[in-house]
Amino acid sequence: MVRRSGFRDARFHLLTATAAIIVLGIFGGVITALGVGSMPAIRAFGFDFLTTETWNPVTEKFGALASMYGTVISSFIAMLIAVPVGIGIAIFLTEICPRALRRLIGIAIELLAGIPSIIYGIWGLFVFAPIFQATAQPWIIDRLQDVPVLQDLFAGPPYGIGIFTASLILSIMILPFISAVTRDVFETVPSTQKEAAYALGCTTWEVMWQVVLPFSRPGVVGGAMLALGRALGETMAVTFVIGNAHRITESLFAPGTSISATIANEFSEAVGDLYYSSLIELGLILFGITFIVLAVAQLMLRALERRAGGVAA
Repeated sequence: MVRRSGFRDARFHLLTATAAIIVLGIFGGVITALGVGSMPAIRAFGFDFLTTETWNPVTEKFGALASMYGTVISSFIAMLIAVPVGIGIAIFLTEICPRALRRLIGIAIELLAGIPSIIYGIWGLFVFAPIFQATAQPWIIDRLQDVPVLQDLFAGPPYGIGIFTASLILSIMILPFISAVTRDVFETVPSTQKEAAYALGCTTWEVMWQVVLPFSRPGVVGGAMLALGRALGETMAVTFVIGNAHRITESLFAPGTSISATIANEFSEAVGDLYYSSLIELGLILFGITFIVLAVAQLMLRALERRAGGVAA
């Protein structure tokens, strides 16, 4: 019986090790394919590909700077909007919301994650952008026209579409990931700790800020990084509303582009090895950005866990 159990354990270890090796193989295969496909563009442009804004298929002059700028800025703004709102939703659902409504609201928010991205794009282009162009954008431009820095960030004609519109759509798309993960993490906080804080006279705000958030900080950061990974790689919704203009402007209301939107728009029309290779190199850059973000997230989580362990000790 012991011998049979040991044989089963050996098979189980072999199976799990094989699964891990397959994942590493897929990871290495993706990097290899992107690297090989990018070589013509790397040889032609070198490091200038990362610092050049020009994207001209006619003259075969390509640069990734405008696409990188749009990807990073739109994702950053989306996180600035979605993270506080997502954490607020999680706090409301776990501590304030009546129990009869808690499950209903939670399901409604999580259903947002199941909506296809192309639906968000269509809604953003045909519903949200016209309303935003006619109402909010003129009001914001008028109110901030004399405010230093902000008058440049929110300047220009109200196009409706642009980097800021793409950021708003992205924030709606990643909101369910942040709120769902944060709510689940909040529910793991021992009730005895919260009850003890309430017994000492703490308010709900103090309990959340001084008890719940410190206990669940690694999980909250992990949920935010998961949402950031989704925002960086989003394609269809961003393609519809970002404007697809290969230029960098100070105004967030101006049209721009992103790496994923550029690839989606131009891959089927790429003529010539250099054009094709430049698009593949954009994919390699996006892969690298995502990898760096996830690596930094892992380092942050480990640092938070070590800090929490040190405080507990």
